[in-house]
Amino acid sequence: MIVPTLEGRRAFILENTRLQAPPHTPELSLHLADEITPIWRMTEEALEEIGLPPPFWAFAWAGGQALARYVLDHPELVRGKTVVDFATGSGLVAIAAMKAGAASVLAADIDVFCQAAVELNAEANGVSVAFTDRDLLEAPPPSADVFLAGDVTYEKPMTEAVMAWLAQARGAGAQVLVGDPGRTYFPKSGLEKLAEYQVPTTRELEDMAVKKTSVWTLP
Repeated sequence: MIVPTLEGRRAFILENTRLQAPPHTPELSLHLADEITPIWRMTEEALEEIGLPPPFWAFAWAGGQALARYVLDHPELVRGKTVVDFATGSGLVAIAAMKAGAASVLAADIDVFCQAAVELNAEANGVSVAFTDRDLLEAPPPSADVFLAGDVTYEKPMTEAVMAWLAQARGAGAQVLVGDPGRTYFPKSGLEKLAEYQVPTTRELEDMAVKKTSVWTLP
């Protein structure tokens, strides 16, 4: 069964996740997967059969949780400002920015399932978030006051491309914040640490139940 329409994607998410609070941002609610939801038990083959890419949107990753926590605790960073949340996934960071008083947030992710996830999660938190599935790396960064990016350093080529793109945004005058739990390809220089958290996660996703995760800025 393929669920190509937005309505179908929304229905799939509702059927295969449950509304719950990420452990590091308990004031927010997201449609997430866990051990009692159907999508948790699906194999890669089963996901491919229904036309579903890996459901990164179904989890609250450590970098995103840390970044969302920092934004919620420092609302002055986004209050009244235009924000881009790059590689938004579930929309956690975008929603945190709107809850903290951002004027608008553009959530960007090339996985079209993220559109449904972001819409559902934004509705659950009483905010409105714009979404695009365009690959923003193919053009200069759009005009915005703040760029947020959580968990974007899994692979070396992607990390290099994203960090160069974010540097362009910083050069244009935007503030840039990155959340990362010490991934292998995270840059070892050129950033300034703003905060460090112990973020609860799951051994299904990470190598430990709690990940030391930091929020960084491009100075």
